[in-house]
Parts: sequence; structure tokens; C-alpha cells
Amino acid sequence: MILVAFPEMRPLAEDLAPALGADLLALDWHHFPDGESLISLPGDLDGADVAFLATLRDPDRLALPLRFAAATAREMGARRVGLIAPYLGYMRQDRRFERGQAVSAPLFAQFLGESFDWLASVDPHLHRIARLQDVFPMPAIRAVSAPLLATWISTNLPDAVLLGPDSESQQWVAEVARLAGRPYEVLRKVRSGDRSVDVSVPESAALREGTPVILDDIASSGVTVARAVERLLAAGTAAPVCLVIHAVFADGAQDTIMSAGAAGIISTDTIPHPTNAIGIAGLLAEAILSVVTALDLPVAGTIRLDPNPAERTTE
Repeated sequence: MILVAFPEMRPLAEDLAPALGADLLALDWHHFPDGESLISLPGDLDGADVAFLATLRDPDRLALPLRFAAATAREMGARRVGLIAPYLGYMRQDRRFERGQAVSAPLFAQFLGESFDWLASVDPHLHRIARLQDVFPMPAIRAVSAPLLATWISTNLPDAVLLGPDSESQQWVAEVARLAGRPYEVLRKVRSGDRSVDVSVPESAALREGTPVILDDIASSGVTVARAVERLLAAGTAAPVCLVIHAVFADGAQDTIMSAGAAGIISTDTIPHPTNAIGIAGLLAEAILSVVTALDLPVAGTIRLDPNPAERTTE
């Protein structure tokens, strides 16, 4: 396999390439003054399996360059072209809230499916969409970060009490808590706008005896996490630690959380950010090898890739 990393993903690529046994090559992305860009690919790709590594924190900026890169790789003779998107944008836009709105998640999935033969991502936002395969036309696999989060908690915060920010988070927060052997609670969130959120904290003796750890899959505006920090401190807990999978962090989000009184912010490296402290290269490599191997299996029927590679089945 040849791994081609978009520029900002070089640190993760350097960990991921050896885990995949892949050759790591750089992509050149030139920007012209008029806003157009030019993608140039390196080396000889004839007959190769090529995987592009690009986190989709800013999907509008990356969508066309990704399409150009995939098409160029095929023109250069690539046998198969895959996309490794540790963070997968647009997955939260999974329903129409008002008449005339686009339901962007399946539209973006179809857009990527026109260019790539397979997809691997880390814990995409799957709320109303049950599985990636429900919207992506090509094989798509989800790498599950819960074991990594649980290991970090057990090692660094053995007195942790885990907190999910809302009811949607209960299932995966419960799984992290189970793996870490720690108690958990779920907060109640009421949202009235993109940056208008209130949070209620349950009565819990465990919260006042341990270190609260707020778990969130995506931290974007930071408002939900900041409100949770404020309510926890008002309830008399220790300063909470915030643990997020995807550090999207819109402008000022990190400052918003820290100013609320958080003890610290920890994130995985699905999106490059100064808070990155949990590496996902090994986890991601396992998922990638699983999907690539499945594509090469001579089976009768349809390959179905479940979130857990060990549960991959054919039907």
C-alpha cells in the first residue's frame, strides 16, 4: 500500500505508515491567488493500492482536492483508491429540521463514494444513521476508540467519574466506563441555538468524591462542555477534565472551556491540535487492514463490514 498524506496529517501518517506496512509519500497542494488549487501526486502508482489520509474537519475546503487526488491516482494506474478520514465531517447533518434544508450526510457520502473504493474513519457521529454502510455506497469501516479512552483514563485518572454531555452519549460513555471500571453519569442538555446551551447535573455522591471526566465525541463550539464544567463546579465537584475524540474546536472554543474552569482538555489525534494526547494510529491501522483484506477475499455474496472488525460477516 502507498499512503499519501495531506499536509496537516503528516504527524499521524508517520505513525500510521509503519503500522500498515505502507510506503509514505507526500502530496503537493499548490494554492493559486484566485482560490484555485493544483494537486500533484508523487512517484509511480501503477498497479498500487493508494490510500489518502485527510481529516475532514473542514470538508468544504478539502472536498474538491480529494476528488482531484483520487481521479489523478487512477489516471496514474492505481489499482484501488481509499480514503482514511479519521474525522468525518457532515455526519451530524443527518436529518431535515426545516423545509428546504439539505440532508447533507448522505449527500456527502455519495460524493465521496464517487471517488473512493473504501473508507475508514474513527467514531463518526452515528446518531440517526445506524451504520456507515447505510449511507456510503462503498465499503466503510468505523474504528472504535473506546478502548483507547478507557486505557488513558485508567492510567491517568484512576478516580474518574465519567460524564456524558447528553442522552445521545449514554451508550458509548457507558462502554468507556465499563472498560475503565469506573462509574458514569449522563448530563441533561437543552439547546436553543448553535451557541446557546444549558446543562443540568445529576445529584451524585460519586461526583463529589472523584474527578469528573466529561466525555464528548465532538467538541466544536465548546459551549456544551463549558456549561457542564460551570454546573459541575457550582455543584461542588473537583475541576473536571474534558476528554474528546475529535477536537474540532471552532475559534475560541478551547479558551471557552478552560475559562469555565476545566482542569484540562485531552483529545485523540484524529484532528491535529495542541490537546492531542491519545494516538489512534494502531487502532486505525487495524480497521484499514480489515477493510482492505475484505476487498481482496474471494467470497460469494456481499461483504458487510461491521464496526468491530472481529464481527465482519458475509451474507
